[in-house]
Amino acid sequence: MRDTRESRLLLVLLIAIAFALITVDIRGGEDSPVDGARQAAATVFGPVEDGVATVVDPVGDAVSAVRDSGDRHDRLATLEKENAALKARLGSDDRNRSRLSQLDKMLKSAGAGQYGIKGAEVIAIGAAQGFSWTVTIDIGANDGVKRDMTVLNGDGLVGRVTTVGPGTSTVLLANDPDFTVGTRMEGSDELGFASGQGDRPLRVQLLNGKAKVSKGDRLVTFGSQADKPFVPGVPVGFVSRVDPSGGDLTRTIYVTPFVGFTKLDIVGVVVEAPRTDPRDTVLPARPRPTPTPTVTVTVTPSASAADGQFQQEQ
Repeated sequence: MRDTRESRLLLVLLIAIAFALITVDIRGGEDSPVDGARQAAATVFGPVEDGVATVVDPVGDAVSAVRDSGDRHDRLATLEKENAALKARLGSDDRNRSRLSQLDKMLKSAGAGQYGIKGAEVIAIGAAQGFSWTVTIDIGANDGVKRDMTVLNGDGLVGRVTTVGPGTSTVLLANDPDFTVGTRMEGSDELGFASGQGDRPLRVQLLNGKAKVSKGDRLVTFGSQADKPFVPGVPVGFVSRVDPSGGDLTRTIYVTPFVGFTKLDIVGVVVEAPRTDPRDTVLPARPRPTPTPTVTVTVTPSASAADGQFQQEQ
């Protein structure tokens, strides 16, 4: 259409009519005189709009999916590179592999006993703190650690917290001569008290002087009132020696700890005790005995020996 005086006048007239219809529609509300026309238009053009939307929406979704998939691909590629680098770094470091194994074992033990633990690393031994068997770990009050909390690792009882600083704590090890913990024997439930003896097995006084004990029997912690300093069910060790019963009220046995106190690295502080006593569930399954193969030897007489015997009989 050419820009003439008549076309400009027609445009102004159409705009005026449009504003008039809008005004009438707004003032009429639900009884608007143009409501019927609007509904008719919706009836005619609604299916067309739905059809167009049905065709267009998948296209839009596909475009978005392609765009997002590119972003996801980039993120996945980045993560794969990071994971590969991490595996390569850990795979080339025997110490890191060992620590990951220790951590995994400890988490499984904590899960079996339903202990809430805070993982820690041993950063010092007790040479600077006297002649006691102690270690320093790298978590403290800022991490929720308190005095008289149980310390364990994937093998069993490590000790208890004795001193707490803001970022570090001191742990008295279970083999220290000043360390004592209540124990319960697997299966028989015989109670006793284990005391540390340095680099020698723990010395356990059983309350029952007539208790039947055998080498290999295993012990766990009995637990303390309010679970401090010891939570129940933590593996302690296995019986390696039994003193003869002399008719005393108590009986002495010697227990080899499950934990190797000279090679501690990753440990966990029990910051939340289990709701119920885990009993013996934290103890590992007993190894099945390996059957001893038997060899049967059958001696077959040689042909020459058989001929000589035949000649002697004749």
